[in-house]
Amino acid sequence: MRVVATAGHVDHGKSSLVLALTGTDPDRFAEEKRRGLTIDLGFAHAVLPSGEGISFIDVPGHIRFLRNMLAGVGGIDACLFVVAATEGWKPQSEEHLRILELLGVRHGLIALTKVDLVDDEWRDIATLDVLDHVAGTFLEDAPIIAVSAPTGGGLDDLRSALDTLVARTPAASDQQRPRLWVDRVFAAKGSGTVVTGTLTGGSLQVDDRVSVGQHHHDVRIRSIQSLGASHTTIGAGNRVALNLSGVEHTEVRRGDAIVLPRQWRATQRFDASLRVLDRLDHDVSRRGAYAAYIGSGEFTVKLRVLGSEAIQPGSNGLVRLHLPEALSLLPGDRFILRESGRNETVGGGEVLDIAPVLAASKATPDRNVDRVVRERGWVTTGELDLLTGERREPTIGHWVVMPDAVDALRTSVRARVLDAGPLGFDVAALDDRERAVLATIADVAIDSGRARQVAERDPLADHPFVAVLRDGGFTPADATDVDRAELRQLVRRGQIVERDGVFFHPQTIDAAAMCAARLLSEHPEGFTVAQFRDATGSTRKHALPLAAELDARGITRRRDDLRIGGPRLPALDGAQ
Repeated sequence: MRVVATAGHVDHGKSSLVLALTGTDPDRFAEEKRRGLTIDLGFAHAVLPSGEGISFIDVPGHIRFLRNMLAGVGGIDACLFVVAATEGWKPQSEEHLRILELLGVRHGLIALTKVDLVDDEWRDIATLDVLDHVAGTFLEDAPIIAVSAPTGGGLDDLRSALDTLVARTPAASDQQRPRLWVDRVFAAKGSGTVVTGTLTGGSLQVDDRVSVGQHHHDVRIRSIQSLGASHTTIGAGNRVALNLSGVEHTEVRRGDAIVLPRQWRATQRFDASLRVLDRLDHDVSRRGAYAAYIGSGEFTVKLRVLGSEAIQPGSNGLVRLHLPEALSLLPGDRFILRESGRNETVGGGEVLDIAPVLAASKATPDRNVDRVVRERGWVTTGELDLLTGERREPTIGHWVVMPDAVDALRTSVRARVLDAGPLGFDVAALDDRERAVLATIADVAIDSGRARQVAERDPLADHPFVAVLRDGGFTPADATDVDRAELRQLVRRGQIVERDGVFFHPQTIDAAAMCAARLLSEHPEGFTVAQFRDATGSTRKHALPLAAELDARGITRRRDDLRIGGPRLPALDGAQ
C-alpha cells in the first residue's frame, strides 16, 4: 500500500480527479459540495491495474485552508501534483511544491487536468510552463499525464503511471515503533471513538494498549479498518481507522499522536535544521509569531536561531523550537514553519535532537548519535533508543559511553583505590557507573565489599587481633587499640563476631552453642545466664553478649529469665 496526496492550486481539479480514479468523492462536507471547493482533507482508495492498492489524501488548494493541506501531507509516500491546463502554474502550485520538498517527499507524478478545455497548442504551452517550474525539484523528471476527469480522457494512462509510481516508491519501513498522527476523529454510532491517519514506523493490532495525545490517555484498540476491510493487525504505510476504547472523541483531536507506551520520549523542545525559502524578502530570526506543522498538527512555537542571529532567505541554519505541549518525536521527523503575522510559509526542516542538553549558545545539533552520547556523557541503551531511534550495544554495563568518558572515570576510580591504601575503600560508596567501571580495572580486587589493589598485601589476612580473640575464648580481650575501620572489615568478612560492643572469635560462638546444648540436656526446662556464665567460665560482661548472639542466630530462645532451645540448636552427637 502507498499513500499519495494530491497537491496544487485551488480549482485545478484535484477532487474531481480523485473521484474519477476511485469512484469516491473526497469532498465530505455539504459546504464543500455547495461551493465546489475543498475545505478539509478527503480520503479515497482504489486498486490499480497491477492489483496494488493506493490511498489518496485529497488536500485543499486554497491559501485559507493551507493548515488543512499541511495536516494531510505529513506521512505520505508520494504526491499526485495537479495543474490545470486552463490556468497553468499558480501561487499555490508553487507553495505546495515547496512544502512537499521541505517535507522530504521524493516521489510523484504530475497530472495536467482540464485538457478537454484547451487546444493542443495551449496544452503544449501549459506543459512547458510546468516543466519550467519543476526544474531542479524532485518532480523534474516526473511524467506529465494529460487528463480530463469529466470525459475520462487520459485516466488509463494516469492509472498506469500511478502503478509505475507505486512500484518505484519505497515501502514504509517497519522500525517496530508505530506512530499514527490523527488527521480525523469522530464518534461512530455504536462504536465510540474512531480516529484515522497514516500509520508509520511499525504495526498495530487489535487489543494493543496505546497512548493517545498530549494527555497520554491509556486506551485499547477495539478494532482496525483499512480500505474498508477489518484487520487484526495492520502494518506501516497504510491508511488506518482505529476504533478506540477508553477515550471520548472529544478528548482526541487532529495533531495528536497514537503510539505504544514507553516507546517514545515526548518533548516540548527540540533542535532542528531549517531551510528558509529563497522567495522570502526578509531574514528569519527569533522575532515573529511562528507555527510549526508536525505530523498532522499545527503548533504555536517559539524560535531561537542557533549559532547566529538570523537565517537569510535561501539559506540553511539551525534552530531551537519550543512547543506548547509535549510531542512524540524522533530525529528525522520533518516540519514546516510558517509565520502567522505575515501568513507565509517560512521554510521547513528536520528534527535533529529531541532533548537538547546544551545551552542554545553552545548547541551544534546534527543527526550523529555519537554527538548525543558525547554531550550527555553516559546514556543507557534504552534512553538512547528513545532519544535517537537507534539501538546500540552497551559500551559498559547498560550504558553507551564514549571511550574518553570511560577512561576518565576509570582513572578517577583507580585513584580512589590507590588513595585508600591496603585496606581499600567501601564499594557501596560508588554510584552505579563507578561500580561498572571498577569491574573493568584489572589490578583491583573486590573482597567483602571493599576494593583494593591486587598487589597490596591484605592487612586483614593475618590480623593479630583475630588470634588474640581465638586465644581469649569466652573471655576475649578488649579492642581498644584496634583500628575501627579494620574492626568493621574483620566483622564484615566474618573473621570476628561483634555483639553489643564485645568481639568474639567465630570458634568461640560455636563453642558457646555446644555449651548451651549441654546445659539444655541437663536442664530441659531452660538455663539462666548465671548458669551459662558458669558453664563457659566467663564473666557476666561476656556471658550476656554471648547469650544474645545465640538468640540472634536461633540457637537459643529467651523465655522470661531462661534460655530454651532454638531451631538451630546443635546436636550433641556424643560431643560432651
